[in-house]
Amino acid sequence: MPDDVRMYPNLVTPNNPVVFNEDVCTGCNTCIDVCVMDILMPNPEKGKTPIVLYPDECWYDGSCVNACPLWQKGAIILNHPLNQRVRWKRKDTGEHFRLGMPDPPPPVDKPPSGGWDVKA
Repeated sequence: MPDDVRMYPNLVTPNNPVVFNEDVCTGCNTCIDVCVMDILMPNPEKGKTPIVLYPDECWYDGSCVNACPLWQKGAIILNHPLNQRVRWKRKDTGEHFRLGMPDPPPPVDKPPSGGWDVKA
């Protein structure tokens, strides 16, 4: 009697930590080999993108993205949850900013509406 091994995905979270582009990814499974938390599983169909089996176990360290030979072409993207993304938006203009952007906006020098000494 052959061993019957099954894996069931853990779909607890709406977040998908790793996003694969099926048009670029060749299914080399390098990302699976380097994943610290073993959240990825090889696709049963050869040449297809890996399956994210345990998304809520991801540490978001990016080792899978760094190991991918086609990451610069967009084969794999690390998708941080919203509460880990560092960005802000100006209410008056609607502009979006993020840390590390090439041309950051100048700092706002005028005091807030209640003054600098107002306590929340």
